[in-house]
Amino acid sequence: MATSTEEWIEELKGISVLELSERIKALEEEFGVSATAVAAAAPAAGGGDAGGGDDDASSTVDVVLTEVGEKKVPVIKVVRAATGLGLKEAKALVDEAPKPVKEGIEREEADKLKADLEEAGATVELK
Repeated sequence: MATSTEEWIEELKGISVLELSERIKALEEEFGVSATAVAAAAPAAGGGDAGGGDDDASSTVDVVLTEVGEKKVPVIKVVRAATGLGLKEAKALVDEAPKPVKEGIEREEADKLKADLEEAGATVELK
């Protein structure tokens, strides 16, 4: 019944991003934890000793799709290209706006993605 960690990770590699997201949500609800809080706290703990952790945190941003605009298809195409999601997953992300498209990316990459999404007709925020 028990599987090794490596087998479990290999199984996760074979599922869609949307299904992985659903599983993470189910684990969060089952155990009363938040994967976001743990992920956000880990870099701060590691960077505190070096004294440069604050610079790293400010150089990465989240690209948040706030509004889709009049034409959804071009926005979906940009989301697919930027994230590698399948058509169904990209459409679901766009339909759920406001929603993060990519999180914790370098400022330069975020600015490019923001420009591409705005060119497609979407409204985007960098956080």
